[in-house]
Amino acid sequence: MRVMGVDPGLTRCGIAIVQDAPSRKIELIQVQVARTLPNLPTAERLLLLERALISMVEEFEPEVMAIEQVFSQHNLKSVIGTAQAAGVAMLVAARSQLKVVTHTPTQIKAAVTGSGRADKKQVTQMVKKICNLQEAPKPADAADAIALGICHLWHNPKLAKAVS
Repeated sequence: MRVMGVDPGLTRCGIAIVQDAPSRKIELIQVQVARTLPNLPTAERLLLLERALISMVEEFEPEVMAIEQVFSQHNLKSVIGTAQAAGVAMLVAARSQLKVVTHTPTQIKAAVTGSGRADKKQVTQMVKKICNLQEAPKPADAADAIALGICHLWHNPKLAKAVS
């Protein structure tokens, strides 16, 4: 199965394409971080994000899009931007007739590291090991997008929240 992992963000949005291989191995096909400038109007930033997502869907033809579930943070402005980016990802998936699922940060960390309380450094190191990468993916948004794909491939599909 080929999965597109999306770590939504308005300034930095991690996008990864992973697929399963024999013996629970994961093959990283592509990873990128779509960036937008904070001084641009929000609508333009969302359009740039949409273009990056469409490009990845068209080029790599994933079967499902796994998106990190937006959770409440202390910074309301950051939550709104993250939710807007997640909405754009869901729209791109729907237009491309991809199944959309969300995973919580705790589910992602637990799937990749074995602990739902792992920090970003632990997640990044495990992504490097699982995907047999020479270097750890940078920035953290890239590692998080890969971790989302891994989580979806390894996680109990019944626990993934399907978005219909």
